[in-house]
Amino acid sequence: MNSNIYVAKLGKAVGLKGHLKLHIDSDFPEQFKKDAIFVTNRKINLKVIEYNTNRDMILFENYEDVDLAKKLINQELFASMEQTRENCQLKDNEFFWFDLMGCTVYEDDLKLGTIKDIHRYPVSDYLEVTTDESLVSKDLPKTFLLPHLFDKYILNVDILKKEIKVKDAYAILENS
Repeated sequence: MNSNIYVAKLGKAVGLKGHLKLHIDSDFPEQFKKDAIFVTNRKINLKVIEYNTNRDMILFENYEDVDLAKKLINQELFASMEQTRENCQLKDNEFFWFDLMGCTVYEDDLKLGTIKDIHRYPVSDYLEVTTDESLVSKDLPKTFLLPHLFDKYILNVDILKKEIKVKDAYAILENS
C-alpha cells in the first residue's frame, strides 16, 4: 500500500514572493502549518513557511520567488500516513480513509465483504464493499455501496482488528 496520501494540489502563483494558490483535498486544513513537510508527485520535498487560511495561499522554503514558485504549479502534495496521524485530529466515530480500506464488514456473524474504496457524495460518504465470495456464489452483486452513517448502518469500527460491524447492510446488498 502506498504510504503517502494525496492532500492538495498547487495552483497559480500569487504575487511576487512565491505564494501559490492551494487547492486542498483533505478534511484537515490544519496540517498545512508552518514547518510541515510534504512531497510532490515529482518527488520534491517542500517545507511550509506560511499558509494563509483566508486566501488559501501557501509559501514554501526555497521557493520564495515567483519564478521559482511557478515551477511547482499543478503539482500534487502528499503527506505520509504517520504525518497525517500526527497532524490531523479525529473526532468520535471519525476515521482516516486509509485505515478503513481493507476492513472486513460483518452484519451479526455474517461476513459481507471488504472495504475496497470510499466515495464522497454530497449527502454522505459511501463505503464500497467487495462482496464476500460466499455471497457472490449465491448470485448477490460483486460490490455494493454502504452509507457511512453511524447508528443507522455502522455500529462499530475496530481499526486494530480491521473489522466494521454493521446493520441493515445485507438488505442493501440484496437490492444492489
